Amino acid sequence: MKNEDDAKDVFQEAFIIVFQKIHQYKFKGSFEGWLKRIFINKLIETLNKKRKESFFLDVFDPDTELIAEEELEIIPISQEKLLEYIQDLPDQYRMVFNLYVFEKMKHKEIGDLLKISEGTSKSNLNRAKKILQKRISSILNFKTA
Repeated sequence: MKNEDDAKDVFQEAFIIVFQKIHQYKFKGSFEGWLKRIFINKLIETLNKKRKESFFLDVFDPDTELIAEEELEIIPISQEKLLEYIQDLPDQYRMVFNLYVFEKMKHKEIGDLLKISEGTSKSNLNRAKKILQKRISSILNFKTA
């Protein structure tokens, strides 16, 4: 979410769902995974409600140059500043970035969850990386100038 109050609201609403549906947990698979799915679904539902139009407007462009993880330049930056930059990403990029990087989901899983193609997931992740790379580089260039 873009701000802490909205994030707290989603968090609280997700916990209410957990308590209402705890009897539905079948003890198959991890409890953590079951919880995570409820929280992610609640977040997606909330973001979709905030937008009348389609959540993922851009589709995969096969001509997009994807950045390989090995090609990314490692630049020292504080964790707080990096999280701020991630928070500022457009919703669709931030969602894919968070699911891929922090939740360790595969693009196929992200695509299924968000109802987008695997290629769109890859494209959104790539665009998020480019935005972050530009923001971090511009701040470092500003500091050294």
